[in-house]
Amino acid sequence: MSNPDANLPEQIEWRGRYIIAKTRGRWEYVSRARNIRAAVIIAVEDGHVLLVEQYRAPLGCNCLELPAGLVGDHEDGEADDPLAAAGRELEEETGYRAGRLTDCGNFYSSPGMVSESFTLVQAGDLRKVGPGGGGEGENITVHRVALRDLETFIAAKRAEGCGIDVRLLLLLGTRIIEGV
Repeated sequence: MSNPDANLPEQIEWRGRYIIAKTRGRWEYVSRARNIRAAVIIAVEDGHVLLVEQYRAPLGCNCLELPAGLVGDHEDGEADDPLAAAGRELEEETGYRAGRLTDCGNFYSSPGMVSESFTLVQAGDLRKVGPGGGGEGENITVHRVALRDLETFIAAKRAEGCGIDVRLLLLLGTRIIEGV
Protein backbone atom coordinates (compact mmCIF):
# COMPACT_ATOMS: atom_id res chain seq x y z
CA MET A 1 0.00 0.00 0.00
CA SER A 2 1.62 3.21 -1.19
CA ASN A 3 0.96 6.64 0.30
CA PRO A 4 1.87 9.80 -1.64
CA ASP A 5 2.80 11.63 1.59
CA ALA A 6 5.11 8.92 2.96
CA ASN A 7 8.25 10.02 1.11
CA LEU A 8 7.75 13.77 1.45
CA PRO A 9 10.00 15.67 3.87
CA GLU A 10 8.84 16.46 7.36
CA GLN A 11 8.60 20.22 7.99
CA ILE A 12 8.70 21.86 11.42
CA GLU A 13 6.01 24.55 11.53
CA TRP A 14 6.37 25.57 15.17
CA ARG A 15 8.59 24.49 18.05
CA GLY A 16 7.70 25.00 21.70
CA ARG A 17 9.45 23.89 24.85
CA TYR A 18 7.59 20.58 25.03
CA ILE A 19 5.94 19.97 21.65
CA ILE A 20 6.67 20.46 17.97
CA ALA A 21 4.01 21.04 15.29
CA LYS A 22 4.94 19.40 11.99
CA THR A 23 3.63 18.78 8.50
CA ARG A 24 4.36 16.06 5.97
CA GLY A 25 2.55 16.56 2.70
CA ARG A 26 -1.10 17.23 3.51
CA TRP A 27 -0.80 15.98 7.13
CA GLU A 28 -0.44 18.12 10.27
CA TYR A 29 0.63 16.53 13.57
CA VAL A 30 2.56 17.12 16.76
CA SER A 31 5.38 15.31 18.52
CA ARG A 32 7.14 15.69 21.82
CA ALA A 33 10.35 17.70 21.82
CA ARG A 34 13.57 15.68 22.15
CA ASN A 35 11.70 12.49 21.12
CA ILE A 36 10.60 11.90 24.71
CA ARG A 37 8.32 8.90 25.10
CA ALA A 38 5.83 7.96 27.80
CA ALA A 39 5.23 5.03 30.12
CA VAL A 40 1.64 4.20 31.10
CA ILE A 41 1.17 1.95 34.11
CA ILE A 42 -1.65 -0.50 34.66
CA ALA A 43 -1.47 -1.36 38.36
CA VAL A 44 -4.12 -3.95 39.24
CA GLU A 45 -3.88 -6.03 42.39
CA ASP A 46 -6.26 -7.64 44.87
CA GLY A 47 -9.21 -6.77 42.64
CA HIS A 48 -8.36 -3.03 42.66
CA VAL A 49 -6.80 -0.67 40.15
CA LEU A 50 -4.82 2.50 40.81
CA LEU A 51 -6.07 5.55 38.90
CA VAL A 52 -5.02 9.17 39.02
CA GLU A 53 -6.98 12.35 38.50
CA GLN A 54 -5.42 15.66 37.57
CA TYR A 55 -6.19 18.89 35.77
CA ARG A 56 -5.42 18.79 32.03
CA ALA A 57 -5.18 22.22 30.38
CA PRO A 58 -6.11 21.00 26.84
CA LEU A 59 -9.39 19.66 28.26
CA GLY A 60 -10.03 22.52 30.68
CA CYS A 61 -10.98 20.03 33.39
CA ASN A 62 -9.69 17.19 35.52
CA CYS A 63 -9.08 13.88 33.77
CA LEU A 64 -9.23 10.34 35.17
CA GLU A 65 -6.28 8.32 33.91
CA LEU A 66 -3.93 5.43 34.45
CA PRO A 67 -0.72 6.60 36.14
CA ALA A 68 1.84 7.68 33.54
CA GLY A 69 4.96 9.69 33.02
CA LEU A 70 7.66 10.63 30.59
CA VAL A 71 10.65 8.47 29.75
CA GLY A 72 13.85 10.47 29.48
CA ASP A 73 12.72 13.77 30.99
CA HIS A 74 15.09 13.80 33.99
CA GLU A 75 18.83 14.53 34.37
CA ASP A 76 19.98 11.17 33.00
CA GLY A 77 17.29 11.16 30.29
CA GLU A 78 19.33 9.45 27.58
CA ALA A 79 19.92 6.38 29.77
CA ASP A 80 16.31 6.15 30.96
CA ASP A 81 14.18 3.18 30.04
CA PRO A 82 10.40 2.63 30.18
CA LEU A 83 10.45 0.25 33.16
CA ALA A 84 12.62 2.56 35.28
CA ALA A 85 10.44 5.54 34.36
CA ALA A 86 7.26 3.56 35.10
CA GLY A 87 8.49 2.57 38.55
CA ARG A 88 9.54 6.13 39.34
CA GLU A 89 6.27 7.66 38.07
CA LEU A 90 4.04 5.09 39.79
CA GLU A 91 5.64 5.90 43.13
CA GLU A 92 5.63 9.67 42.55
CA GLU A 93 2.02 9.81 41.36
CA THR A 94 0.35 7.15 43.53
CA GLY A 95 2.68 6.49 46.46
CA TYR A 96 2.87 2.79 45.53
CA ARG A 97 6.09 0.94 44.71
CA ALA A 98 5.94 -2.04 42.36
CA GLY A 99 7.92 -5.19 43.12
CA ARG A 100 7.36 -6.31 39.55
CA LEU A 101 7.17 -4.32 36.30
CA THR A 102 6.41 -5.97 32.95
CA ASP A 103 6.79 -4.32 29.55
CA CYS A 104 3.57 -4.98 27.57
CA GLY A 105 4.74 -3.27 24.37
CA ASN A 106 4.62 0.08 22.60
CA PHE A 107 1.38 1.74 21.53
CA TYR A 108 0.20 4.97 19.89
CA SER A 109 -2.72 6.81 21.45
CA SER A 110 -3.83 9.05 18.59
CA PRO A 111 -1.70 8.21 15.53
CA GLY A 112 -3.63 10.47 13.15
CA MET A 113 -2.61 13.55 15.10
CA VAL A 114 0.25 12.76 17.50
CA SER A 115 3.45 10.82 16.85
CA GLU A 116 3.95 10.12 20.58
CA SER A 117 4.21 6.50 21.63
CA PHE A 118 3.87 5.00 25.05
CA THR A 119 5.04 1.78 26.61
CA LEU A 120 2.30 0.00 28.54
CA VAL A 121 3.74 -1.36 31.78
CA GLN A 122 2.00 -3.82 34.07
CA ALA A 123 2.85 -3.24 37.74
CA GLY A 124 2.47 -5.92 40.41
CA ASP A 125 3.50 -6.73 43.96
CA LEU A 126 2.42 -3.26 45.02
CA ARG A 127 3.38 -1.75 48.36
CA LYS A 128 2.24 1.64 49.69
CA VAL A 129 5.39 3.67 50.48
CA GLY A 130 4.29 7.30 50.35
CA PRO A 131 1.43 9.74 49.85
CA GLY A 132 1.62 10.07 46.05
CA GLY A 133 0.15 13.19 44.51
CA GLY A 134 2.89 13.83 41.95
CA GLY A 135 5.64 16.40 41.80
CA GLU A 136 5.38 20.04 42.72
CA GLY A 137 2.31 21.67 41.15
CA GLU A 138 0.79 18.45 39.78
CA ASN A 139 -1.96 18.11 42.42
CA ILE A 140 -2.73 14.50 41.55
CA THR A 141 -5.56 12.72 43.35
CA VAL A 142 -5.05 8.97 43.72
CA HIS A 143 -7.99 6.57 43.44
CA ARG A 144 -7.81 2.88 44.39
CA VAL A 145 -10.94 1.50 42.78
CA ALA A 146 -12.43 -1.98 43.04
CA LEU A 147 -12.65 -3.44 39.54
CA ARG A 148 -16.23 -4.54 40.20
CA ASP A 149 -17.14 -0.86 40.85
CA LEU A 150 -15.13 0.63 38.00
CA GLU A 151 -17.99 1.39 35.59
CA THR A 152 -19.97 3.11 38.33
CA PHE A 153 -16.91 5.05 39.45
CA ILE A 154 -16.15 6.23 35.90
CA ALA A 155 -19.79 7.21 35.35
CA ALA A 156 -19.76 9.26 38.57
CA LYS A 157 -16.53 11.02 37.55
CA ARG A 158 -17.95 11.74 34.09
CA ALA A 159 -21.11 13.19 35.73
CA GLU A 160 -18.85 15.48 37.80
CA GLY A 161 -17.41 16.84 34.54
CA CYS A 162 -14.18 14.86 34.70
CA GLY A 163 -12.61 13.79 31.41
CA ILE A 164 -11.93 10.07 30.95
CA ASP A 165 -8.66 9.00 29.32
CA VAL A 166 -9.09 6.54 26.43
CA ARG A 167 -6.66 4.09 28.06
CA LEU A 168 -9.29 3.27 30.67
CA LEU A 169 -10.90 1.22 27.92
CA LEU A 170 -8.23 -1.39 28.76
CA LEU A 171 -10.15 -2.01 31.96
CA LEU A 172 -13.62 -1.87 30.39
CA GLY A 173 -12.93 -3.47 27.00
CA THR A 174 -14.25 -6.98 27.44
CA ARG A 175 -17.38 -5.74 29.18
CA ILE A 176 -18.08 -3.35 26.31
CA ILE A 177 -17.41 -5.99 23.62
CA GLU A 178 -19.48 -8.65 25.37
CA GLY A 179 -22.25 -6.13 26.10
CA VAL A 180 -22.25 -6.84 29.82
